[in-house]
Amino acid sequence: MARKKEFDEDAALLKAMRLFWEQGYEKTSMQDLVSHMGIHKGSMYDTFGDKQSLYNKSLKRYSEMLEQSVKQRMTDTRSAKEAIRELFEMVIQRNSLYEQQEEFPEGCFLVNTAVELAKHDSEAIDWVHLNWTNTEQLIRDLIVVGQQSGEFSKTLNAKGLSYYFLNALIGLRVMVKTISDREKLYQIIEMNLSVLE
Repeated sequence: MARKKEFDEDAALLKAMRLFWEQGYEKTSMQDLVSHMGIHKGSMYDTFGDKQSLYNKSLKRYSEMLEQSVKQRMTDTRSAKEAIRELFEMVIQRNSLYEQQEEFPEGCFLVNTAVELAKHDSEAIDWVHLNWTNTEQLIRDLIVVGQQSGEFSKTLNAKGLSYYFLNALIGLRVMVKTISDREKLYQIIEMNLSVLE
């Protein structure tokens, strides 16, 4: 008969995600993880596997949270432009995205992963690419919807603009780590959105 887990698996995974997000993969030791997650090393290995497996599970969980947050924010938007603005504002208002009690670090876990592990962990980079491809497609779809409704000019290149906006979103995710002037960040958003006019 299997023993019942003595800890909340998702809560432990969120703690690991936060630590990886804050410190990076290389700097985070197994002892750091055991201490931060509040579980025994054996339980961690039995439930999550080795450090690399735990990291990739953390990335998967982060991607799911991000996707859920995007869906929730998109439900109340009244126009395609407003929906694109929401994607950008979510980056600045990151702690309102997650329904968890614990606050998360500034910036983006996926961007951190891309910078640190691009050449070393193909599975982690696959998660990054999947998220960015989905975001790019969402933006492209929003631009097409805006063109069909007459909100945007039909001369706009939806595919090219989806690349442009994804690049701008990634840049904003980096900037929020170092810039405390929120007004400046909102001005950056408005400048990016001005290409739709």
